[in-house]
Amino acid sequence: MRSIWKGAISFGLVTIPVKLYSATQENDVSFHQVHREDGGRVRYQRVCSVDGQEVSYGDIAKGYELPSGETVVLSDSDFADLPLTTSRTIDVLQFVPLEQVDPIFFAKSYYLEPDKTGTKPYVLLREALEKSGKVALVKVALRQRESLATLRVRDGVFVLEVMLWPDEIRTPDFGFTDEDVAVRPQELAMAASLIDSLTGDFDPAQYTDGYRAALEALIEAKIQGHEVVAPTAEQPTTGTVVDLMAALRASVDAARRGGSDPVVSVVADSPDAAEDAGAAGTDAADTAGPKRRRRTATASGAKSAASATATAPAAKAATAAKRPTGRTSGQPTTTAPATTARSTGRSTKTTPAPVADGPAKPARAKAGSRRKTA
Repeated sequence: MRSIWKGAISFGLVTIPVKLYSATQENDVSFHQVHREDGGRVRYQRVCSVDGQEVSYGDIAKGYELPSGETVVLSDSDFADLPLTTSRTIDVLQFVPLEQVDPIFFAKSYYLEPDKTGTKPYVLLREALEKSGKVALVKVALRQRESLATLRVRDGVFVLEVMLWPDEIRTPDFGFTDEDVAVRPQELAMAASLIDSLTGDFDPAQYTDGYRAALEALIEAKIQGHEVVAPTAEQPTTGTVVDLMAALRASVDAARRGGSDPVVSVVADSPDAAEDAGAAGTDAADTAGPKRRRRTATASGAKSAASATATAPAAKAATAAKRPTGRTSGQPTTTAPATTARSTGRSTKTTPAPVADGPAKPARAKAGSRRKTA
């Protein structure tokens, strides 16, 4: 890392020389604006709106526009004359509990490294601050801007959290905050159950930026000249529920299964809606029961049919030994009776099928032969 600022921490009569480093970075994929036809870079020029001439960077000043449309021009010398007592100093103002500082104030994080001559006072302040359980509220000026900040310890290093000023925090002005919305105890209990089912230890390493990964894969495929195929992801199930309770119940069930929450739509919120949703769930469970039983019976029948099919060749061989080989004048040829397996769920019965145009006596002989074989 490269330091971007040098200064000192002022702590009472103690001065600790430090270097400032950016503690975070954004790993977004960066693009240039190019001409669609030939891929040439699109360049911008700094052009004066009055004379239409290009202006060099050294001739550019800062202007403040008045409500009347006029502009007040400020030069670098004007900014240099402004009193910034904290231009190269991190002034410690007081020590406060961290939980009293709303995270909405935090804007940017920096690491502080001590110079060689300031290592001992740096470690001394670090140990004392970490033992106290508090953070230091400081004032610092970076890039011609004075800001509040907090100084805390992370992994043995001071972290400077630059903050916004109170007048830079917007007040939420939404109409629903003034409405009297009634929340039933059952809904509150179900929401608490959902929170409990999704509670765990914070581990940021388990989360990834899926969009950036897909974008990088797209760019790599373009480089390799491969055809880009959009991945097919399993879509969450979509259902319409009758009230908030059913939506919360579905979310809790999905969280306990470890899957994604179903997409639900709240279309009504009546006092009886939760009971209706619960009754619907019970009916669904009762309906699923007979279906499971029918599937079990079907599987048992399939096994019995397979057993009957396995004994069929032996029965046919025994029947063929007693089958008449000649054909008597005026008497039709006897056909061997087909057998059908009928499952009762526990045992299998072999029932002779009706014989068309054949004498009864050969049919009984065939049936007896089949029973002996079995």
